[in-house]
Amino acid sequence: MGKLDGKVALISGGARGMGAADAEILLRNGAKVMIADVLDDEGAATAARLGDDCRFVHLDVTRDEDWKAAVAATVDAFGSLDVLVNNAGIVLQAPLETMDSDDFRRVIDINLTGVYLGMKYAIPALKASGDACIVNISSTAGLMGYQNTGAYVASKWGVRGMTKTAAMELGPHGIRVNSIHPGLVWTPMTEGMSDAIFANQALPRAGTTDELAKLLLFIVADATYSTGSEFVAGGGQTLGPVARD
Repeated sequence: MGKLDGKVALISGGARGMGAADAEILLRNGAKVMIADVLDDEGAATAARLGDDCRFVHLDVTRDEDWKAAVAATVDAFGSLDVLVNNAGIVLQAPLETMDSDDFRRVIDINLTGVYLGMKYAIPALKASGDACIVNISSTAGLMGYQNTGAYVASKWGVRGMTKTAAMELGPHGIRVNSIHPGLVWTPMTEGMSDAIFANQALPRAGTTDELAKLLLFIVADATYSTGSEFVAGGGQTLGPVARD
């Protein structure tokens, strides 16, 4: 018997990186999973690799109609929806003074509006579950500031706040809503970043997708009295710089 037998999950940004690792661990624990992404070829390949209990649907998280279709496809394929993981996101680096306004709006649209739309269109199916869970992937950038990533920081603080509002609204319907705040995790999104970022961190290394997936599993399967909470996995990044001998 798996911890999540009978549960159905929908994961945005599930084609690769943390989303794919999340799908894999939920499947190993008995869930059925719909992964959703704009990366159609990678998403289809990931679903095929993960087996018959995993399917793929195209999803641009900024589009209402795509979210409606993704939720409907999940319920049609597996009969219900119990877990929503809002994982899709991007990061663009530029000083506020020189960042292109359209780039700023694009980051907000994907990272923040995409989370709002995911919750909005999943809520009816999650209410029908009666014992459901939403996990919104924020960042340590939702807890502190970073230079040259103003749009990303704004979006992730927004996810953090919206998670708390959703938890208050949805708790009476048996839906828990929590946020995960990863530090730097090596994924395709973080390629090209420097190892120097860890020099003064309490745990001087990057996180792995497997470590973050284990945290997700805990929130979904075991943290049944937690809602509106922030689960931080940042290697001590938010503690501030640590002096080295």
